[in-house]
Amino acid sequence: MTTAGASLAAASAHAGEAPKIFNPLVLQRADPQIYKHTDGYYYLLATAPEFDRLVGRRAKTLAGLATAEEVLLWNRPTEGKMGGYIWAPEIHHFDGQWHIYFGAGDKGDVFRVRTYVLTNSDANPLNTNWSLLGQVETPWDTFTLDATLFEHSGTRYLCWAQGEPGIHTNSNIYLAPMASPLKLAAAPARLTVPTLGWEIIGYKVNEGPAFLVHKGRIFLTYSASATDENYCLGMLTASEDADLMDPASWTKSPVPVFKSSAANNVWGPGHNSFTVDEQGRDILVYHARDYQKIEGNPLHDPNRHTRLQVVQYRPDGTPDFGEPVKNGLLR
Repeated sequence: MTTAGASLAAASAHAGEAPKIFNPLVLQRADPQIYKHTDGYYYLLATAPEFDRLVGRRAKTLAGLATAEEVLLWNRPTEGKMGGYIWAPEIHHFDGQWHIYFGAGDKGDVFRVRTYVLTNSDANPLNTNWSLLGQVETPWDTFTLDATLFEHSGTRYLCWAQGEPGIHTNSNIYLAPMASPLKLAAAPARLTVPTLGWEIIGYKVNEGPAFLVHKGRIFLTYSASATDENYCLGMLTASEDADLMDPASWTKSPVPVFKSSAANNVWGPGHNSFTVDEQGRDILVYHARDYQKIEGNPLHDPNRHTRLQVVQYRPDGTPDFGEPVKNGLLR
């Protein structure tokens, strides 16, 4: 959030009004996840532009996340595994413990990214009592990141992005039931491979999966293409009563469902999650830049900001994410 936005939000809260949300919500925080817990707090985790640590914040309202104190949760090692790039953390609470899933490269090979899990049994996870549980076990020892969890019909699933041997893409999206926080209970299902023109600009990428359930259907959004102005959201759809492990149960949208807006000056929207606001509305949480042109490697540009957008629904029950709204008050 800008300084002006923070001041307006604080003024409305002081006046006893419902807290107002301003975009961007938090500057220089990419791959954002907002987790609403039963303790009444919203927790925000995201990628820091230095790619060197895990940070988090919490607040009783979505608007409050803009000014909430940010806490250092974990620093990467100075050598060896997890000493490289640190990406896309997500926090989840299950089996009586907090878990953070995140991608980490090696010190000598920062792009040798695999998925790791930290655990914490405290009531408040914003402390330093995190311990390494281990590395998520997948069938291939390849580029692996962007893990998210989804519980449906009594089964906890892991969904993630990975490069699969024999498929010449940067990453595809996979789904599998979980036997434990680190182990899969079955061979993964490959749900989507980047093949469409808008999925392969710069890089052949499907990554950053996120789940949304509405009126009998499950929507799985994902991000595609390079992390510049071409970054965008695609979507898969399945019936709630379908076999989610059958790739045929999922239908891919032939066009992006959320993409850059020249009119509103929002560029490269992607790597989203979903939450629910205080009014019960579904909220799209994502990052984007507020300028189009980038000098050099987009990964080294720090200005992917956390933003929010209210999810609308069409008469047939499918989500309509619309166009990324411009900076300022979120209505």
